[in-house]
Amino acid sequence: MTDLSPVPVTALVRERALSLAPEELPAYLYDLDALRAHVLSVRSALPPGVEMYYAAKANPEPAVLTTLAPFVDGFEVASGGELAHVAETVTDRQLAFGGPGKTPAELTAALERGVRRFHVESAYELRMLGHLARHVRRPSGDATAPVGVLLRFNLPVAGRALDGGSLTMGGRPTPFGLDPSQADEVVGLLTDKTFPQLEWHGVHAHLVSGLDAPELLDVAASVVGWAAGLGARHGTEVREVNIGGGMTVDYARPGRRFDWVAYGAGLAELTSRYPGLTLRIEPGRALTAYCGWYATEVLDVKRSHGEDFAVVRGGTHHLRTPATKGHDQPCAVLPVESWPHPWPRPPAAGERVTLAGQLCTPKDVLAREVPAAGLRAGDRVLFALAGAYAWNISHHDFLMHPRPGFHFLGTHAADRFT
Repeated sequence: MTDLSPVPVTALVRERALSLAPEELPAYLYDLDALRAHVLSVRSALPPGVEMYYAAKANPEPAVLTTLAPFVDGFEVASGGELAHVAETVTDRQLAFGGPGKTPAELTAALERGVRRFHVESAYELRMLGHLARHVRRPSGDATAPVGVLLRFNLPVAGRALDGGSLTMGGRPTPFGLDPSQADEVVGLLTDKTFPQLEWHGVHAHLVSGLDAPELLDVAASVVGWAAGLGARHGTEVREVNIGGGMTVDYARPGRRFDWVAYGAGLAELTSRYPGLTLRIEPGRALTAYCGWYATEVLDVKRSHGEDFAVVRGGTHHLRTPATKGHDQPCAVLPVESWPHPWPRPPAAGERVTLAGQLCTPKDVLAREVPAAGLRAGDRVLFALAGAYAWNISHHDFLMHPRPGFHFLGTHAADRFT
């Protein structure tokens, strides 16, 4: 095997990728043992007083959710569909309902399911939730319990965090959260019991993604300090602050991972300044990206204007991540010696090959200029870091190619997921 990625291919993934017949490719391969080990290490790095919810939007596969469940405090959902899916898949963890543009039907469904924590994005949404909480019948055990509200704010972002992030949701005009100028007015609606069924728990502020631990800690300190000041102005202590996710996943250097130990130490120091505060994080990509691989087969190798191209089964309609983020998906090549066809097997002529999919668009490129001398039709390619925002954000039906297979591997996989 010629491994082109700094991320080693796990034995489970390599074995399954080579065992699949060509017509069984492409396929998503999820190493649930690797996922379990990773999330356990993350959980171990977090101090007491810090809760971790998993952002289900990153990868809502049932096998992924159930593997994560023992190690997370809850799940964040951002639509009625996610709400129903996660609630039915994982029954013993709290849910937090976030995301912009919630509909009355979605809020009603959440209340009827007993969701007690809502990330409210606007004054209009707060009023809608307050009205519904008064009239919607909730489960008997939750009927009199207050509905917890975290107000999401679009707060300023510190300079180096704003410059270093790959995706910015705050600190500039965006559709996410409340403008800080509305803070006192909206908090007043909760503290003066305009909506007696609602209870203000604190602040949510997911502002920027793709940060290393020092920058993310700067953001956390800024958000917590701002939230504490808001509470003080209204004569109350803020009980909860949700600082979201945003931990970097480096597709250019896939062997480099977010420093969870340093992050945990920084969060411990931060929470020590605010006794009684529950700090919550909501990672998604940083938990599941590393457990997933997109396995496929080289169909053709050709040379065009001095460059080599390999066309693989599938493409960005299955794995949209590189097209969305504008990067090259890290990959590894598994050479296959057998060739079952009577026609010649085309090889790459040069040292580097661009890996493209089967779609009728020049944008269907998974990785450019991959060092893959000798790559031939029939070889297998494994695209790494495909465990988050991969299949679930892709335009599956374009050109109506077959959908990939899904394989959940490991001692914690359970055959029912395969």
